[in-house]
Amino acid sequence: MSLLSDLVNLNLSDSTEKIIAEYIWIGGSGMDMRSKARTLNGPVSDPKELPKWNYDGSSTGQAPGEDSEVILYPQAIFKDPFRRGNNILVMCDAYTPQGEPIPTNKRCNAEKIFSHPDVVAEVPWYGIEQEYTLLQKDVNWPVGWPVGGYPGPQGPYYCGIGADKAFGRDIVDSHYKACIYAGINISGINGEVMPGQWEFQVGPAVGISAADEVWVARYILERITEIAGVALSFDPKPIPGDWNGAGAHTNYSTKSMREDGGYEIIKQAIEKLGLRHNEHIAAYGEGNERRLTGKHETASISTFLWGVANRGASVRVGRDTEKEGKGYFEDRRPASNMDPYVVTSMIAETTLLWKP
Repeated sequence: MSLLSDLVNLNLSDSTEKIIAEYIWIGGSGMDMRSKARTLNGPVSDPKELPKWNYDGSSTGQAPGEDSEVILYPQAIFKDPFRRGNNILVMCDAYTPQGEPIPTNKRCNAEKIFSHPDVVAEVPWYGIEQEYTLLQKDVNWPVGWPVGGYPGPQGPYYCGIGADKAFGRDIVDSHYKACIYAGINISGINGEVMPGQWEFQVGPAVGISAADEVWVARYILERITEIAGVALSFDPKPIPGDWNGAGAHTNYSTKSMREDGGYEIIKQAIEKLGLRHNEHIAAYGEGNERRLTGKHETASISTFLWGVANRGASVRVGRDTEKEGKGYFEDRRPASNMDPYVVTSMIAETTLLWKP
């Protein structure tokens, strides 16, 4: 095994200019990530320098067998924490051979919104809190839980320490460092309220880069859990009953919100979000109705309310923002399995472009 490990960790730059580029894309379910690798003749730092590539869309639920070719367009580059050296991870989106975005390509529409002059001028910042659950692979039950049974009730696990309270920390810390290495703006991690559940935060990041970074952070996490022999779940309510669900709270601000007088702009933006509550909920993740019950630090899916420091609200404004009269707010409705391209661009579109 030591020879295998040596080969896996070979530093290619000792003997060649060639690098490996791992092309990443989103599969037909909208949550399954796919990737494959190709050799390039030398280091690349700009996605525009990378070749387009193709894959068999009939094997990912994205094209019929008789016309199966889907084209990958490289969009963002990150350092590869697995192969290291000059090797890279490449976030791509998918198009037909005629150049039309395929239906599961949500990035293309997001790019249109984020490139609108009114959105560009407001420099939208995002901070996304991605919650997830680590599962015992063969029994589909959270790590640290007795098989077929339950741990003690919630309370000691949130930001907890100790072998009886924190399960999977080696995976979480590996992911944290790997994301920093990759160039992702990962800003923190913490253990969550339900044992076996964790969170990482991406941001602040501007515009579409926030969504690119969340997707690549998810990819890195799934690769690490693959190595650890643990299953990764983004289900918004992995365990029914008196247990917290998993969300992807999305913190948001614009240039106007961050400047003096920004609190009034924030309130206007929240009012717009309330008017389009049902449209946002429909786009905020599958199975979210199991999570947004009005219990376990959520608002009911059927109502929209906001408040200062209220974690039972649809939208929360922080005490600091209220006190300083400027800052950001947190949309607490998105589920852990939301598409960050959809959620970030929809918040920008509703608050900056939509006219009620």
